[in-house]
Amino acid sequence: QVQLVESGGGLVQAGGSLRLSCAASGSTADINRMGWYRQAPGKQRELVATINRGGSTNYADSVTGRFTISRDNAKNTVYLQMNSLKPEDTSVYYCYVINWNSIDYWGQGTQVTVSS
Repeated sequence: QVQLVESGGGLVQAGGSLRLSCAASGSTADINRMGWYRQAPGKQRELVATINRGGSTNYADSVTGRFTISRDNAKNTVYLQMNSLKPEDTSVYYCYVINWNSIDYWGQGTQVTVSS
């Protein structure tokens, strides 16, 4: 089992920045990939960014060049630095991890609201 605790969401004006953090605990040695999804009201959950244990990253086209994902394997923590935020980035952001057995775990979600 892996437990995830997210932090860093909030309200920001368009053009501003926020940094999300997600700390994992429990069976962290089995974690391979970590990442972030988001879900806006009335929309499907969508991938934002992922990073594997070796540091290879993947981003949604809509956030490329604005968001940066990183991780600290020693702290079992993944970060999402979000710059140049837009109102359309407003969503609940969910941290997730997937282990080597392809079992995934999800955080409780943190609200990000970008005002115009």
